[in-house]
Amino acid sequence: MHFSDFGLADPLLRAVVAAGYTTPTPVQAQSIPHVLEGRDVLACAQTGTGKTAAFALPILHRLSNVAPPARGTQRRIRVLVLSPTRELTAQIFDSFRSYGSHTGLRSTVIFGGVGYRPQVHALQQGVDIVIATPGRLLDLMQQGHVDLSSVETFVLDEADRMLDMGFMPDIRRLVAKLPAKRQTVMFSATMPEPIERLANAILRNPSQVRIAPVKATTELIEQRVCFVPTKLKVRLLTKLLGQGVERAIVFTRTKHGANRVTKQLCEAGIPAQAIHGNKSQSARERSLASFKSKRPPVLVATDVAARGIDVNGVSHVFNYDLPDEAETYVHRIGRTGRAGATGIAIAFCDQAERSMLKSIERLIRRPLVVDPHHPIESLPAAPMPSESSGPRHGGGSGKRRPEQRGARTNRSQQRSDSRHTTGGGGGGNTGGGNGGGGNAASSGRSSGGSGQRRQRRAPATSRL
Repeated sequence: MHFSDFGLADPLLRAVVAAGYTTPTPVQAQSIPHVLEGRDVLACAQTGTGKTAAFALPILHRLSNVAPPARGTQRRIRVLVLSPTRELTAQIFDSFRSYGSHTGLRSTVIFGGVGYRPQVHALQQGVDIVIATPGRLLDLMQQGHVDLSSVETFVLDEADRMLDMGFMPDIRRLVAKLPAKRQTVMFSATMPEPIERLANAILRNPSQVRIAPVKATTELIEQRVCFVPTKLKVRLLTKLLGQGVERAIVFTRTKHGANRVTKQLCEAGIPAQAIHGNKSQSARERSLASFKSKRPPVLVATDVAARGIDVNGVSHVFNYDLPDEAETYVHRIGRTGRAGATGIAIAFCDQAERSMLKSIERLIRRPLVVDPHHPIESLPAAPMPSESSGPRHGGGSGKRRPEQRGARTNRSQQRSDSRHTTGGGGGGNTGGGNGGGGNAASSGRSSGGSGQRRQRRAPATSRL
């Protein structure tokens, strides 16, 4: 099958050829005919399968078949596309702009983190298509800048992530402003039960497209697991990144963890940048642009920010922290092995994450292969820079001695260590939690016969 078989308008076919596409992907082949017919569609497919073109091309075709408004007449919003993140919203906007470059249709993008004025100006000029995140769109609606009464097609993309991010109330408020008579298209990488309930509420007799079971992962991705304590994860990551990795995405559970791992990699001589929700939009765009040009070759990301990462040539995905939801693992590793290429996904698993690993293996219906080439014993003995920001015990092996808890500083430090080494989260001092190897402060006995305890400081940890 070829794109010309769908009967798409010539301007769209020229744009598809210019983009280098020849044959549609399965999700495109099954979705495009239903969207062209004006039917509601509920589609579930893994990331990297071409979902954006599956709804953008037929929508542009339907719009281009209607004569543009007369000169001097204000264009009205006829298509609304909602997505969860700024990156994904910008990516969808770029696709609409590329595919519709010869149609004369106007589109604009609306998301937070940037000024209101350019977005308001674009709306005042009149647009046919709006691609937006829910929060900023509601803000502009409340200010009187957005009128959704003429929307003919409503697209909800990455619906599962909308659920995870708590956007359901916003989505319901926006849906209430849409005309009752409309086409609704919902795309999602996974299909949990709450999303199915939402689909039943807003879709009318939809055509269902399921390209692959949610529990399947592509065979093009080699999946492995390394059993490694949290405190040694950054050392293992540094070692693996130095072994012929071309371009890699490292997933952490928290924004603080992403910052910490990025800092530790840079201090080890591995260029890396972080991308997460606390970064400004301009900073996120710079990081993504740098990553696309392999400067740096490593991007450390949280799941929310990663939803907009559409980069070919990612050779490796590292699950530095295993996700709380097994479905998220499938989405993460889908960042490699795209467009027919092969990829490698490596998961780091601490003892506290064993239950998460079991959930992942149940979901994908197979055990991950244990990587035998990187035993813990082969890791460098010295800690990474910033892996420990506190003093170490000044004698012997340098290990913490839990029985020595006389000093208040020791009790405070051990509470911090306990929080970090139980796996999980991102707060606290540099090097805890996700980054591995929390602070170590312990007291030593005096060399005299009094038996009293006193604290001794060891020299700062050395750089690997």
